[in-house]
Amino acid sequence: MNALGLDKPAGATRVVVAMSGGVDSSVTAALLHAQGFEVVGITLQLYDHGMALAKKGACCAGQDIYDARQVAERLGIPHYVLDYESRFRDAVMEDFADSYLRGETPIPCVNCNQTVKFRDLLATARELGADCLATGHYVQRMMGPAGAELHRAVDPKRDQSYFLFATTPEQLGFLRFPLGGMAKDRVRAEAERFGLVVADKPDSQDICFVPQGSYAQVVQKLRPGAADPGEIVHLDGRVMGRHKGIIHYTIGQRRGLGVGGEAEPLFVVRLEPETQRVIVGPKAALARDRVILRDLNWLGGEALDASGRRCEVKLRSASAPAAATLYPLPGGGAEVMLDEAQFGISPGQAAVCYDGTRVLGGGWIAAAETRLAA
Repeated sequence: MNALGLDKPAGATRVVVAMSGGVDSSVTAALLHAQGFEVVGITLQLYDHGMALAKKGACCAGQDIYDARQVAERLGIPHYVLDYESRFRDAVMEDFADSYLRGETPIPCVNCNQTVKFRDLLATARELGADCLATGHYVQRMMGPAGAELHRAVDPKRDQSYFLFATTPEQLGFLRFPLGGMAKDRVRAEAERFGLVVADKPDSQDICFVPQGSYAQVVQKLRPGAADPGEIVHLDGRVMGRHKGIIHYTIGQRRGLGVGGEAEPLFVVRLEPETQRVIVGPKAALARDRVILRDLNWLGGEALDASGRRCEVKLRSASAPAAATLYPLPGGGAEVMLDEAQFGISPGQAAVCYDGTRVLGGGWIAAAETRLAA
């Protein structure tokens, strides 16, 4: 059994590494190459070169493709650039825009992993005769009684398991995550040791196709007319002001509302795309303890049944896990019953369920409600 858990010598094991041009994927390729695996680097061009070259801190285009190529040359491994631009636009960017129009707050990085990377790229890796596909994600793949399991990374500050909840059991069987047991400072030290040009390269911060974090600007470009103005309305029915488009707002938002004069701060409580209204109210009005999920992806082994499954659930990538019970719903969905109400739960985000470090699965938030008092 080699270091990747495959029953063959490292030299006879072909590994495709998804190389974004950043330090993490570059170190992944370097480590596997040093261990004697046959490494093939693939970089995806996901959007327009012209836009990418003018944008720092992105991935998958422009300078990053050049950096990935330099790393591959340094290591002496084959490197290919695949044009996935049309796939990325159809599967990720268009859905991103439509989600905002529905009053949701999307997570395109999850959608990208779910479609372009872990579906399309994985299929390409198989076509190239690869034994597995390795990425630079900070997450751990561990073998359990029923097969491969997805676990949090050792470094909690870098853990990316929330963004990989949609990985299917079949995909997990083919994927490898060599950095899941490492801290970021060690990864940079390895990049220095291997003499990689990206050793000091800053981490990407923004969504790759969103220049300077201007989400609304991208949505308006993809969907002209998306920023139609409307009313800002208090929960009690009072019109508090006007807004320049609901795409500028998200549930739980406090800053930038442009309304005030109340005894307590106001938050966005609800978005109504059909009426172009932004509904605001006090923080207490954000409390929700029942969350409806669509498209549940289950990684927890035995099927989820009507008796429910105790777990901890993250309702945003940066939020602390909350104790809950997960129940199945007809049509492939689920409901999360929270032990205590949480605030700012937004449709379009993901709810990811954990048992300790293990990812049990997750789904997309369709709605959040407050249960009636008994």
